[in-house]
Amino acid sequence: MREPDLQVDGWCLDDGEVYHAAAPDTFWIPSLGERENLAPGDLVKLIFRIQVDCPDEPVAVERMWVLVRARYDGGFLGLLDNDPSSIRENDTFWSGIELPFQPCHVIDIDKGDAKTRALAQSTPRRRWPGAQAV
Repeated sequence: MREPDLQVDGWCLDDGEVYHAAAPDTFWIPSLGERENLAPGDLVKLIFRIQVDCPDEPVAVERMWVLVRARYDGGFLGLLDNDPSSIRENDTFWSGIELPFQPCHVIDIDKGDAKTRALAQSTPRRRWPGAQAV
């Protein structure tokens, strides 16, 4: 399954491990084991780069929560659980869309509960192309 691409999708994900390696004392991330063993209903924080209509700064960076839906070969599928503040509401990148991510993208984890596990089963506002959970 392909990863989000800034040029194709208008947004992409940053690698949290790169941020942590550059500033390990000030940029904490969960352990690799925690990031690899996510379960449906867990919430994870990811760093998004989003194309915006501003000639001076054409890319905005936002940290947003994603609800884990399922595991797939090589990563996870989730539902965006925030509305981006840098763009207007739209059908392609807004809360409720399905998106793929990998453990390297996770910068924080909030363990799920009965409510979030139920939400993880909801139908996405828009499915990620070619997504097949295992």
